[in-house]
Amino acid sequence: MTRPLGSKPALCALAIAALAAPVAMAADGPSTGGAQAPPAPQTEGVIRAEGPQIALSTRAGAMLRKRARFRGTAAGAAGRTVTIERFDAGKQGWTAVADTTVKDDGTYVARWRTRHAGVFRIRAVLQAAGQATAASASPELAISVHRPAMATWYGPGFYGRTTACGVRMSRTLLGVAHKKLPCGTQVAVLYKGHRITVPVVDRGPFRRGTRYDLTAATAQALRFEHTDRLGAIRMRTTG
Repeated sequence: MTRPLGSKPALCALAIAALAAPVAMAADGPSTGGAQAPPAPQTEGVIRAEGPQIALSTRAGAMLRKRARFRGTAAGAAGRTVTIERFDAGKQGWTAVADTTVKDDGTYVARWRTRHAGVFRIRAVLQAAGQATAASASPELAISVHRPAMATWYGPGFYGRTTACGVRMSRTLLGVAHKKLPCGTQVAVLYKGHRITVPVVDRGPFRRGTRYDLTAATAQALRFEHTDRLGAIRMRTTG
């Protein structure tokens, strides 16, 4: 059903749809399913965890084979080592992925070059004489590492129609089209620091070399305006 619309007329249509969204919500009527966008779609950004001795913050999404950056504070721990750990489901234990040193002002920055896509449990541990205790570890955070993929967006011209997944297409429908993923599958999409998790609501795209087609509301939430490369991952916990 979907058709890539990454042209200038389509971009104008997206801008018009964004301005007309409050009116469109009433005009479109009830949906048969899927996720409907709020007036101002919210994207996921920085996530944080505060522990007794150490705090950790990072972005909710990272790109495969790029460096994920972790920041935090450890008051009164200047010169001590902070280890970023990932939970390994196969070993049922924590594995170090990055190390850094706490600065004089109590802050730290660590970087992890991601090697696998998926959703991962992450924590920061403040080391003391090579040992770690429960109090020296931050609470866990879950970050998703996204695979790069080409994508388009669509919507104008299809509003009011029923998608291949049985969802009514509208200006406010949050979702993506994919050729194979089951309808309703949750997909986290990352684009230039903006991240949103939406369901598969349609089949497509049909442009060669593209893997995802974003609905107009999803594109608007991500500030995605034309055919481009983004990050995407099926949301299922790997560890």
